[in-house]
Amino acid sequence: MAAIVDIEKCTACETCVDVCPASAITMEDGKAKVDVDLCVDCETCVDECPTEAISME
Repeated sequence: MAAIVDIEKCTACETCVDVCPASAITMEDGKAKVDVDLCVDCETCVDECPTEAISME
């Protein structure tokens, strides 16, 4: 169950990039993008996203 990003809510603050312990999140075209193969399902990004743009599948 990997994290998914709602690009409509993402403000490109990069908080998720900074807190991801697996380095599974990068910025692409000004929005967060999760590499599902690297995501370890820890939900840290979900907890830390200030706009609630990330959820778990």
